[in-house]
Amino acid sequence: MPKMKTHSSLKDRFKITGTGKVKRYKSGKNHLLSHKSARTKRVLSTNPVMAPGDVRRLKQQLANI
Repeated sequence: MPKMKTHSSLKDRFKITGTGKVKRYKSGKNHLLSHKSARTKRVLSTNPVMAPGDVRRLKQQLANI
């Protein structure tokens, strides 16, 4: 059976913490930041933990990280 490959686009979008939780990045923080308030940019810069229902499928696609 062939090896399980990591889904390449997910490598940079998600990170697995030391305890096994999956952190995601928020959208809207790449460009057009000049008209956004400081509070909005601060809130967008946080990395929330993924919902438990999505974690099992994501970890399967991030198998080799």
